[in-house]
Amino acid sequence: MNCPALVLQVNGRKLEVAVSPAERLSNVLRFNLGLTGTKVGCDAGDCGACTVLVGGEPVCACTTAIGQVENCEVTTIEGLQTHAKCWPRLRQTFLEYGAAQCGFCTPGMLVTAAAFLESRSKTHDIVEEDVLDALGGVLCRCTGYRKIVAAVISAARNTAPMLAAQEQSGSTVGKSIVRLDGARKVDGTDIFGADDWPREALLARVIRSPYHRAQFGFDDLQAFIAGNPGIHAVLTAKDIPGRNCFGVIPNCADQPVFAIDETRFRGEAVAMIVGEPAVVENLDLRSFPITWHELPPVLTIDAALEPNAPRIHPTRERNLLIQGRVVRGDVETALAQADLVIESEFETGFVEHAYIEPEAGFARRVGDRIEVQACTQSPYMDRGDLAAILGLNEDAVRIIPTAVGGGFGAKLDLSVQPFIALAAWHLRRAVRMVYSRPESIMATTKRHPARIRARAGATRDGKLVALDFAADFNTGAYASWGPTVANRVPVHASGPYYLPHYRALTRAIHTHLVPAGAFRGFGVPQATAAQEQLYDELAERLGIDPLEFRCLNSLTSETPTVTGQVLGSSVGIGACFEALRPRWLEAKSAAREANRASSSVFRRGVGIAGSWYGCGNTSLPNPSTIRLGLRPEGRIALHQGAVDIGQGPNTVIAQICADALGISVSQLDLVSPDTDLTPDSGKTSASRQTFVSGKAASLASHKLRKSILELAGECECARFELAGDELTVAGAGERKTVHLRGLPANEFGYVAMAEATFDPPTQPLDREGQGTPYAVYGFGAQIAEVSVDLELGTVRVLKITAAHDTGRTINPQLAEGQVEGGVAQGLGFALMEEFVPGRGENLHDYLIPTIGDLPPIESIFIEDPTPIGPCGAKGLGEHTIIPTAPAILNAIYDASGARIRKLPATPDRVLEAFASSRKMRGRHV
Repeated sequence: MNCPALVLQVNGRKLEVAVSPAERLSNVLRFNLGLTGTKVGCDAGDCGACTVLVGGEPVCACTTAIGQVENCEVTTIEGLQTHAKCWPRLRQTFLEYGAAQCGFCTPGMLVTAAAFLESRSKTHDIVEEDVLDALGGVLCRCTGYRKIVAAVISAARNTAPMLAAQEQSGSTVGKSIVRLDGARKVDGTDIFGADDWPREALLARVIRSPYHRAQFGFDDLQAFIAGNPGIHAVLTAKDIPGRNCFGVIPNCADQPVFAIDETRFRGEAVAMIVGEPAVVENLDLRSFPITWHELPPVLTIDAALEPNAPRIHPTRERNLLIQGRVVRGDVETALAQADLVIESEFETGFVEHAYIEPEAGFARRVGDRIEVQACTQSPYMDRGDLAAILGLNEDAVRIIPTAVGGGFGAKLDLSVQPFIALAAWHLRRAVRMVYSRPESIMATTKRHPARIRARAGATRDGKLVALDFAADFNTGAYASWGPTVANRVPVHASGPYYLPHYRALTRAIHTHLVPAGAFRGFGVPQATAAQEQLYDELAERLGIDPLEFRCLNSLTSETPTVTGQVLGSSVGIGACFEALRPRWLEAKSAAREANRASSSVFRRGVGIAGSWYGCGNTSLPNPSTIRLGLRPEGRIALHQGAVDIGQGPNTVIAQICADALGISVSQLDLVSPDTDLTPDSGKTSASRQTFVSGKAASLASHKLRKSILELAGECECARFELAGDELTVAGAGERKTVHLRGLPANEFGYVAMAEATFDPPTQPLDREGQGTPYAVYGFGAQIAEVSVDLELGTVRVLKITAAHDTGRTINPQLAEGQVEGGVAQGLGFALMEEFVPGRGENLHDYLIPTIGDLPPIESIFIEDPTPIGPCGAKGLGEHTIIPTAPAILNAIYDASGARIRKLPATPDRVLEAFASSRKMRGRHV
């Protein structure tokens, strides 16, 4: 259809575009004008990532028709630098406060913040509440918002923190330098999955099951293609040249690219349509020739375990995927002899990752190789699965990760990759694909729902003697990371405490629901929400302060864990609790005073929780490899395949390298993850990149330093400097100069090169779960202060104080960002987030914390170095979410007497628990 040209004013330029007046402004900006700094996260006006200015006012470009803005001035993130006076200082404060993590929501945040600042004639009097109101329409899943708020206030007041310079040589570890990829994120130039593809690329869309379980059959596919000019192919399971199966754990891999005959969950793929973008985009998928026959689904754990329940996978009896087990001592005898035993049950639901970037990417065939550019957390795992699907050798598959707009575990599993690779392979054309928000929520993995039963016993003086823990996890239709969850949880369900007698048994059970996979903590947040509440109940019954109870039972470097491992060093949990003591006493006193002084329905409460988390894979090989090379022009290339999903390895690993080499970070050139260019640094998960890849980087840096000094015939005691192509080495009383361009280069173009691999020392667990599952653990503890409305059941978190043992904090600002982001997700887990398959498949009905939900967060870092990690460092990313929910739940109980045993603590559940607690108190009067 020929459309008349519309006149637009975009970033100060007058433009004409020939599109329908009903076309989305976001599409015109991105596809017609190439302004991909405007991101699209929902196409429904829910997330705010697409915010642009129209006449100076922020609007969602995804819900604005292009005809509405004809002859209006439109300003995008690309235009702020010339159209907003506040831009230079706003850009700088976002960088200096670390207000961007993954960076996907950042353009929308900056555009909205710029409109807010430009609208104020005076900005020096701006306060936090003003910023919360102004930015309330833009969602962020990574940062926890606090650094965004601080950056906007700083821009308003012309203040900024002093950060270490990237030019400092050999002394950046332990300092906050601006993240190396920060400029791309704040300028909107970072390339995400949906931002780049060849102009001639075809578009793919997937046909998915509308039912939890159904049989299906195709009608006349050729007639469908013939009746829709522009469609190039419809692909199904019969078109897969290799194995129609993938999975993150090879011996449990069970998920087909396309289902055959019967689907196992709502959203499962059965076919794919590939064609010209204009045709495929406008296609009504209800016209696709397929016949469905809905079958009775198995939706609950109890139903799945019934003797006559249909087997979701023929070889898995009683729908049992796997069992986990850790047993130490004699639990039954210890509980029988304990002075006090508390027993309870807890339940959690599915939780959606809700990263703001939907899954996206493109693939193209290059001769007999396939190249896939997409958002992913695990490029080498993707390569292995795609090679098997296409029937190729792994060397014939290239994975080029884009910037990742949040992952949190779900982007470890394949999403768009097999579809676009298969289509590009068959059609010999580039093919792109972008999940819609409902598709993303419907089809991708979730946090495992858990049903937990636990008994804990203690002596009358507060010593824990035993814990009996059992948990069933609804792992959905396919394995995904179910085995990891079932095996990690038994190791961690004790919490960071000494327990001489312990039994933890877990099961991952299949149902006809969306697969549950990896989500920040691999099941440990669910277990900790139960265990830390149980310990609070013990402390209360014994008349012991909750903090004192935890200090009394905390692990030390000499006490064995529940797997019998004596850590020997870097056990910072006791120090974490002690660091919280001043705030604990202040907060408890303030809550008592507030409750005493007020007769309102609002009651204040304070809660505490501890946590620990093993860094890396559980009792499995976990290597990372890093390569460094000295170029003839005097710069050092850092090949690191650790995908940065916002947590900061691009910066942290560079800091480790620079200090080990004795150079400045600014002398490093980052070679980003690419299976053709970077060695395998492992997946970005399990809080392993700083620890594992960082250690590999440290080892490689020391090797390269030795090689560089050998170029001048000097030993390791010498120092070197790089200035252009001149290498200057200062040895014993003399300086030597080497001209690098005159040296021979290797196959990579380097005059000196080093590569190193690090695999943390672990051991397999025996039949009772005894052994060394992790080389190091991170530890943490948090205090939550809340206000509970006893009439409405609403909970407001007033402050979180978080103490975490990092071993060594490589970049304090990035570490704070991880704490704040983890706390935000923990708050959502505690109070509002629960996904029900088939309902709420959008960011309007599925609630995540907004900028107004996050309280002040105080971060305290305990540095108890590990001799294994780089510079003594350990992981942090997942640790930060684990204690948040139980701390909030314990605070709710402290305020109201309502013990929440089913998460999240929605108002109706709080009121129900409050009513139940009043009845119980009445019985004991």
